[in-house]
This record gives sequence, C-alpha cells and structure tokens, in this order.
Amino acid sequence: MSRYKKEILRIKDDCYSNQWQIDTVIGLRNYMDNNLNEDLNLDLFSRIRFVSKYHLLRLFKRYYGQTPNQYLINKRIEKAKEFIRKGLSVSEACYEVGFESLGSFSSLFKRKTGFTPKAYQKSNFR
Repeated sequence: MSRYKKEILRIKDDCYSNQWQIDTVIGLRNYMDNNLNEDLNLDLFSRIRFVSKYHLLRLFKRYYGQTPNQYLINKRIEKAKEFIRKGLSVSEACYEVGFESLGSFSSLFKRKTGFTPKAYQKSNFR
C-alpha cells in the first residue's frame, strides 16, 4: 500500500470513523428525497432515525454542510423547477412538492432562484 493511500485511509478514519452516523444522515437524506411532498420536520426525523433531534441536526450539518430544513427547501425548489418546466402550473408545483402556502413558496423560490415562479415559468416557454 502506497504512502498516499495510507494517509487517505487515516484521514478517512479520523473524519468518518462512525459508520452509524454516516448511515443515519444518508438514511435521513434518502427519506427526505423520497417524501418531499409530505409534512417533514425535525421531530419526525428524530423518531424515524431513533436519535435526538438536536444530535441529528448537528450530524446532518456536519456531513452535508447545511441543516435538514435547508436541504429540504433546496430539494423542493429544484423539484418545483422541474415540475414547472414540465408544464405544471405554479400552484400545482407548489403543492406537489410539499409547500402548504403559495406565498411562502413564491418568496422562497425568488430568494433561491432570483425569479418569481411565474417569471421562471414564462422564461421556460419561450
């Protein structure tokens, strides 16, 4: 084994030494990806993964660099953009990805993309 490979393995063991933590955050991310349209929150995540919600929050941020809520919002916005490109109306896309309020969806969409959902929809039909 080369010196570089040994060093990489040493660093990997230092940074990712707990397989349970990795499995927990990957499982949580997969659950969020597959259930975007449901009402998801930290309490539900902690019950699903059998871990304190505060510990789960720290783990997720440690491995993904963002909180579960930030990840969820980004995924929902990306999925909504996909639905809008496919021809769904803004309100249909909003509710399809799990937002309960068209107003909050519109403001988050604009903050993340720089366009209102309607402007984004119009730009994709030209």
